[in-house]
Amino acid sequence: MTRADLTLGELAARDHAFYGLVWAGTTLSARVDRALLRAHDLPLSWFEVMLWLNGQCEPVAASDLGAKTLLSRSQVSRVVDSLQSRGLVERSAAPNDARSIRIALTAEGRAAFAAANATRREALAEVFDDLLDEEDIAALETVWAKLKRKPTA
Repeated sequence: MTRADLTLGELAARDHAFYGLVWAGTTLSARVDRALLRAHDLPLSWFEVMLWLNGQCEPVAASDLGAKTLLSRSQVSRVVDSLQSRGLVERSAAPNDARSIRIALTAEGRAAFAAANATRREALAEVFDDLLDEEDIAALETVWAKLKRKPTA
C-alpha cells in the first residue's frame, strides 16, 4: 500500500512556525528517548530530572523539580522512586522541615548522567548540531527566551 503525501494545506507563517516547533520538539525528543533507552535503559523523563539535579550543588525539593520539568508532581515522584531504586538519587529531610524531602544525584547518578548526556549529544549530532550553525543556535536562544517570558497581563 502506498502512503499518501499528506500536507497541512495553506497555513499562515505563524501557524507554520508553531507546528514546526511542535514537530521539532516531538521528533527530537523521541529520538533522544530511543537512544537513552537503548544505551542506558533510561527514559527521557528520568534524564530530564537528572539534568535539573545535575545542575544543583545542593539537594532540591521535589516540588521545585516539578516546577522546572515538564512532569506532573506524581510523575516526578515516580521518576525519583525509580532513580532511587537504581542508586542514582538520594532523598534527605530538609534541614528546617523534617516533613519536606529534598533530592540529589548520587555520585553514581552524576556518572550515569554524564554517560547519558553524551548519548543525547550523539543522538542529536546529525539531526541538530550538524545542521545548525552558531547563528541558528543564537536565533533559537532568542526565540526560546521570548517564549519563556511570563505574559504581562
